[in-house]
Amino acid sequence: MSLSPGPMKVIHGFHKTKAEVLEDIKRLDLWPTVYVSERMEELPPHWHCVDNCGYVMQGSSYVIDENGKHIPLQAGDKLEIPAGAIHAEGKVTQRIVYIVGISKPENLFDALLPLESPETSPLNL
Repeated sequence: MSLSPGPMKVIHGFHKTKAEVLEDIKRLDLWPTVYVSERMEELPPHWHCVDNCGYVMQGSSYVIDENGKHIPLQAGDKLEIPAGAIHAEGKVTQRIVYIVGISKPENLFDALLPLESPETSPLNL
């Protein structure tokens, strides 16, 4: 099962435990990994060629949707980013820990890079 095409979604209060996250990743048939983000500046709007879900396990930050709206993220939230969905990670001022599920068995950064230009998103066609 993959994510339905469309915009990025944030589901606040989606999970309380690692077991709930892993069950959701299994249900979606995604490949799990852990990503720890230390301090970083806001990224420019972009999209990826793979579906990915980020489950915030610790910390807080925000993401930016395709309209430029800042959406807060905190522990317990789920971030759904279908392939082609325009989004941006917000400025990280404190350590944030995610469990991330992606739609193919690949190194997380190999799967998510390069950051594709919003103008070329297949959802714009």
